[in-house]
Amino acid sequence: MKKIALYGFNNLTKTLSFNIYDICYAKTRQERKEYLKYVDEQYNSVRLTKILTDVTTMIGATVLNIAKQDYDPQGASVTMLISEEPVDDALLDATCNVAKIEDLSSQTIVAHLDKSHVTVHTYPEYHPDHEISTFRVDIDVSTCGRISPLKALDYLIGSFDSDIITIDYRVRGFTRAIDGTKHFIDHAINSIQNFIDPQTLKKYEAIDVNVFQSNIFHTKLMIKEMDLNNYLFKKNPDDLPESVKKEIKLAIKEEMTEIYSGTNIYHLDD
Repeated sequence: MKKIALYGFNNLTKTLSFNIYDICYAKTRQERKEYLKYVDEQYNSVRLTKILTDVTTMIGATVLNIAKQDYDPQGASVTMLISEEPVDDALLDATCNVAKIEDLSSQTIVAHLDKSHVTVHTYPEYHPDHEISTFRVDIDVSTCGRISPLKALDYLIGSFDSDIITIDYRVRGFTRAIDGTKHFIDHAINSIQNFIDPQTLKKYEAIDVNVFQSNIFHTKLMIKEMDLNNYLFKKNPDDLPESVKKEIKLAIKEEMTEIYSGTNIYHLDD
């Protein structure tokens, strides 16, 4: 797409909201607790900080400040402020973390970006009377200027075990050309799927809900193939009878369908 000659700063705000669900079948309450502990350790604030730092580099931004926190009993959050261009050390707020991310051992760190930010939150969840446990990750990348968070989409999908993915992308505000004409978007897009690797898309069912005149794009994906080895916690599916494996697959499929559709499935005996 031909670059637009602008008057002043490109102040379009581009926001990517990336949301994944990982599903696990854990038969007992103890297994469910152990699963949540496992994923909580796998996606602690240190690893999430690394992922967000990589995202910032991929979209061509610079980290200014980082804040991170692990929670009790589970969950983690990381927030970063980023800038479109490198910022001179003398201009950074000395009272903040100023993006010193070499040492990630401390309990709390905060990061900031100029005009832009990146955040991640995790939500491990289970019900004591339900065999299905769910681990959710929410990531928001908001940029202002020329850089676009869509560049990091494939990396984000590959960074997590994603059974279900929901992605929202929206462009807000406007920027002016030299002649004063308003531009409400500065790049071509008709679907978020255009920015996902075709080999990745083959693994998922995908639907779009887009409002083109408002520059709002929404895509949902659900994994097609279900391998029980990826869903049983500390159990080998080969040790289970076929009837039990079928029952587990139906329970997992029901959970995924409800999350994907945003609707509870009601049965005749409910």
